Amino acid sequence: MNDKYTTPLGERYASKEMQYIFSPDKKFKTWRKLWIALAESEMELGLNVTQEQVDELKANADDINYDVAKKREKEVRHDVMSHVYAYGQQCPNAKGIIHLGATSCYVGDNTDIIIMTEGLKLVRKKLLNVMNELAKFADRYKDLPTLGFTHFQPAQPTTVGKRASLWLMELKLDLDDIDYMIDQMVLLGSKGTTGTQASFLELFEGDHEKVKELDKKIA
Repeated sequence: MNDKYTTPLGERYASKEMQYIFSPDKKFKTWRKLWIALAESEMELGLNVTQEQVDELKANADDINYDVAKKREKEVRHDVMSHVYAYGQQCPNAKGIIHLGATSCYVGDNTDIIIMTEGLKLVRKKLLNVMNELAKFADRYKDLPTLGFTHFQPAQPTTVGKRASLWLMELKLDLDDIDYMIDQMVLLGSKGTTGTQASFLELFEGDHEKVKELDKKIA
């Protein structure tokens, strides 16, 4: 089963949507989307990548051959290279340009950013639903008296609606934090081995501008 993230806590508490976001299927399909984006960008910038190769990659993007990848990983002990190999088995014409010039962090780190962003957006959506219901509750009971407390001791009267509005304010602060985190999530581009972009500089025969443009197209 590869369509959900499996842990004891996840099975017990996580939604189906969140389990899928952190699932193997989501992870490895995103790897393939990133490889397609890299190939398309390299083709547009003049490298020897053809439209036929890109189309072949797209045709097999969602059909993850886990058995091939797992078998290969036992041999090479490398998760990314195992999936490059597995993808290449499905795309014989394009296998030579999969992951061209990239390093493992290209798919690993960018996928982490994408997954975390989608997870935060799902939390945000559910939080807004809770805030909406709590706002209705606060309005419904805005005139219902209840005892207020200070220093954990009974104090002056307040209303249930007033108290609920304070809970709502706490959730609003959480929403602000989530919005800030989502805003800070940016893709990391494609920096090549050790992050120097030297591999791409070699592919583009020393053309620094094309290397920079490739990074922009990805990120």
